[in-house]
Amino acid sequence: MSALARLEPAQGIAAMQAINITVINPLFMAVFLGTAATCSLTCSLLGVSSFFRWHQPGTAYLLLGSLLYLVGTLGVTIVFNVPLNDVLATVEPDSASGANLWANYLANWTLWNHIRTAAALAAAASLMAALCY
Repeated sequence: MSALARLEPAQGIAAMQAINITVINPLFMAVFLGTAATCSLTCSLLGVSSFFRWHQPGTAYLLLGSLLYLVGTLGVTIVFNVPLNDVLATVEPDSASGANLWANYLANWTLWNHIRTAAALAAAASLMAALCY
């Protein structure tokens, strides 16, 4: 995103629009959705099971890691990043509204991407801590 921010708004918008179109392909979607589905199912099962085994060591880490992944990674992607991409797809790159949108898009998309990344790292750390028990 830092590289795209250095471009003129019309060029940055066009580049991001091209990225968002190009990434929608069978291989990427299979890997992205397959991983998301597998992790979501696993984290959902771990989260629910943690309530039934709360007395066992490491269970809090299982619950925390599961919630961090489901809410902080998958939830943020669905609720924030994808809608931002959808709005960006509707603007003309060289329009005034596009330039206004671009500044907000860069700030918001980057913020939510950092939150998503931090949540994924924290989820992984928490789930690894659970394994140590």
